[in-house]
Amino acid sequence: MDNLNVCLINDSFPPVIDGVATAVCNYARIITEKHGRAAVFTPYYPDADDSQYAFPVYRYPSLDLSKQVGYRAGIPFSPKLMGTVKDAGFDIIHSHCPVSSTLLARSLRETLDVPVVMTYHTKFDIDIANAVQGKLVQAEMIQLLVKNIDACDEVWTVSRGAGENLRSLGFDKPYVIMPNGVDFPKGRVSEELVQEVTGGLDLPAGVPVLLFVGRMMWYKGIRIILDALKTLDDEGRVFRMVFVGGGGDAAEIHAYAEELSLMDKVFFVEPIRDRDRIRAWYCRADLFLFPSTFDTNGLVVREAAACALPSVLVRGSCAAEDSTDGVTSFLIEENAQSMAAMLRRLLTEPECIRRVGEAAQQDLYLSWEDAVDNACRGYAAVIENYRSGRYPRHDTPTDEIIHRLTKAMEWVDQAELLRDLREPPRSSEELLALLRRRRDQLGQSFHRPDRFL
Repeated sequence: MDNLNVCLINDSFPPVIDGVATAVCNYARIITEKHGRAAVFTPYYPDADDSQYAFPVYRYPSLDLSKQVGYRAGIPFSPKLMGTVKDAGFDIIHSHCPVSSTLLARSLRETLDVPVVMTYHTKFDIDIANAVQGKLVQAEMIQLLVKNIDACDEVWTVSRGAGENLRSLGFDKPYVIMPNGVDFPKGRVSEELVQEVTGGLDLPAGVPVLLFVGRMMWYKGIRIILDALKTLDDEGRVFRMVFVGGGGDAAEIHAYAEELSLMDKVFFVEPIRDRDRIRAWYCRADLFLFPSTFDTNGLVVREAAACALPSVLVRGSCAAEDSTDGVTSFLIEENAQSMAAMLRRLLTEPECIRRVGEAAQQDLYLSWEDAVDNACRGYAAVIENYRSGRYPRHDTPTDEIIHRLTKAMEWVDQAELLRDLREPPRSSEELLALLRRRRDQLGQSFHRPDRFL
C-alpha cells in the first residue's frame, strides 16, 4: 500500500532511551522516507527537543512517575489532542504500549474510524509487579491491561516469547509476530571513533572487555553479571566490564559493585543517544553480556551482532530465541555460576569469540528497513480487514466508556472555543471559519517547546 499515513503512539520517546522508543523512532523515520507519512504521539517531557525529526512529534499532558516506573505517564484524554487529529487523514493507528497509549489509540479510533494495531514489546506483568504492591491489585491491573489489548483490531508481538507471555496473562486471540530491527549498518565504525569514545577509561590493550547496554534495572540480569565477575576477580582473572545506560536501579547497582570491590574493573557510562558512539562501544568490546529474561526481543543483541560482537544469553530467554549455542551466541543458565563458567572458558578462546561473532552478524542481523517494510505490508492487510468488516465490533462496556469520553472531549474543545470568542458567530459560515482557525492554532501549538496539549 503506497502513501500510508500512520499514527504512532508510545509512552516512551526521546529523551527517554529504551528499545521501544528506538523502535518508534525508526518506524516513523522509515515510513516517512519510504512509505508515506507518519506522526508520533507521546507524553510531554520538559527537556524534549523534537526539532531534529523529519516527522511531526505531538506531545500530550503527562504525570511524572519516573520514581515508580521509570517514565512519565501520559494522560491520554486531551480535548485539544482530539481537535488536532480529526483532519490528519491517518489510515491506521499503531500503539506500542498496552496502557495509556492504547487507551489513546482506542479514543482516536472513535474519532477517526481507522483500525488500531498494538505491538506488545515488553513483559508488562513484571513492570506491574515492580510498580504496584499487592497480588490482588496486580491481578486486577493485568486483567485491565489484557482487556485493553483485546480491544485492538490486531495484535503484534516482537517474538514468540512475547506472545507466550501475553498468553500467560490471559490473552486468547490470534497475534502476529513482527520482529524489530536494528538501525546499525553491518560492520565497524572507524578506529578513531572507537578510541575517541572509549579512550577515557582504563581499558588496556589485550585485556578482554565485556559490555552491557540497556536500562540499569535489576531485572535485566545485572546481579548475575556482577556476581560472576566477582568470582572471576577472586580467581585472579583479568578483564574489564562496561555498563552503558541509566535506570531506576542505577544507584543500587553502583553500590553493589562497590560492595564487591569491583570498581577498579567495572565502569558505568551514562546513556548515549548518538548511535555511532554506541556502535563504538560494541566495536571495542569482546563479549556482550545480556542475561535478561525480562526482554521480549533483545534488540541490543541484534545491535551487537551488527558489529560482529557475540552475546552471552540465558538459554530459553526471548533474547536467545533465534540463537544457537556455540554458533551464533553462547547460552547459559540463569545464574551467576553458569555465567562465570562460560566467561572462564571464553576469556581464553578469542578465536571462538571471533567466529561466533561473525556468524551472529550473518544470521541474527535484521535491518530496520526490512522490519518496517514487513510492518507496512502488515498495515495494508489490517486496513483492508477493517474496511471489509472482518474485525469484531467494539461494543464492550469499556468501549462505551471510551466512546463517552471521546464525545465529552469533543464538546469540551468546542466549549473552550466558544468561551474564547469575543463575539458569537453570526452565521454557520463564520462558525466554520472559526473552527478551522482553532484547528490551525492547535496544530501550531504542538510544535512550540513551551506548550503541550
